[in-house]
Amino acid sequence: MEQLNALINEVNAFAWGPPMLGMLGGTGVLLTLGLVFMPWRKVGYGFRLLFEKGDPGGEGEVKPFNALMTALSATVGTGNIAGVATAIALGGPGAIFYMWLIALFGMATKYAEAVCAVTYREVDEAGKYVGGPMYYLRNGVGAFAPELGKWLGLAFAAFGAVAAFGIGNAVQVNSMGVVLKESFSVPKFLTGIIVAALVGFVIIGGIRRIAEVPEAIALIFTHAFTPAAATGGFAGAAVAAAIRFGVARGVFSNESGLGSAAIAHAAAKTNNPVRQGIVAMLGTFIDTIIVCTMTALVILTSGAWTVMGEDGGGLTGAALTSTAFHTSIAGGQYIVTIALAIFAFTTILGWSYYGERCWQYLFSENSLIVYRVLWIAAVLSFANVKVAFVWNLSDTLNGLMAVPNLVGLLLLAPMVFKVTREYFDEQKKMA
Repeated sequence: MEQLNALINEVNAFAWGPPMLGMLGGTGVLLTLGLVFMPWRKVGYGFRLLFEKGDPGGEGEVKPFNALMTALSATVGTGNIAGVATAIALGGPGAIFYMWLIALFGMATKYAEAVCAVTYREVDEAGKYVGGPMYYLRNGVGAFAPELGKWLGLAFAAFGAVAAFGIGNAVQVNSMGVVLKESFSVPKFLTGIIVAALVGFVIIGGIRRIAEVPEAIALIFTHAFTPAAATGGFAGAAVAAAIRFGVARGVFSNESGLGSAAIAHAAAKTNNPVRQGIVAMLGTFIDTIIVCTMTALVILTSGAWTVMGEDGGGLTGAALTSTAFHTSIAGGQYIVTIALAIFAFTTILGWSYYGERCWQYLFSENSLIVYRVLWIAAVLSFANVKVAFVWNLSDTLNGLMAVPNLVGLLLLAPMVFKVTREYFDEQKKMA
């Protein structure tokens, strides 16, 4: 296991090095500029659409609000609790700045993913709407480059089916095992058994800290551009580490660029892909700008990020967040434990759906039982694996999943810009 973890670390150094960081950030910046900062300007409009009463009209399976909630159920999870802590532990407080940055530009990426998902979705043999990157790569990119679209779609589906076991399974159940053992002394293997059984049933059948908030925010901005010095249990971190882990954990948390949420938004009942795209981008805003920031502020104001662990090193992951909440709020560790258990469980279910759609694209709906059995077996296995290995594995798989999706978004960007302009021009005429 140690040798495998070392190998994955080497792969991650490349997978999350300058090329991937540049591709993720560059795609977000290009889309944001091409949309003339629409995702930032229309956040309020997005929330109005989200809570719009009445039938939204159009074809699809679920209401736009329900599509967003489905996506959020898979997005808001361990990344918001343990992921933020891991980013700070490895990259220092400055990592949060880069989580914010990738989220702000990631809103345009998430918007484009949803627009493409609705535009190029299909109806399967059972009469259900299916879509996501594999479909907009094949049908969208394939319209002007058939072979490229075909292979990009297959690559995404293959990587997505496997990556789901990392981001949507391994990290979730592993983090649940850690916090349940620390807070309630529940053995990790028992957590694996209980969660596997529950998943199987479903898919087969503090006031004093307020004054410290400005100081915590100052830490984030200071260490975004200067190295974070070693202190207490914190080993220190270079600016490069802040960028790498801030972006990696930011993407892990909000999934912008991975294309996963587009699979849920493809089933939305809507008469215009732009409307669903605007609703979809709210997921990134809610997940990272709001939820992750609250977690980061508790960790930084509590001072837990500098605390020494039993092994002589700094705390990380769910253990760091749990300690931070315990320090700040009486019984705070239990709040974290319960919240993480609930979030992680819904994420496991949400990602099982994403993985199944990728599997269905590669094989057939009749073979989904195979994927479901593998999924449940993975829950049992990953509950007992070392934390570092699980996070490293997920980073690698996320990087592989993002590549074909980002290539597709860049190629389909002109279409996204065109339909967006047409939508808002129509809105002006109706005003």
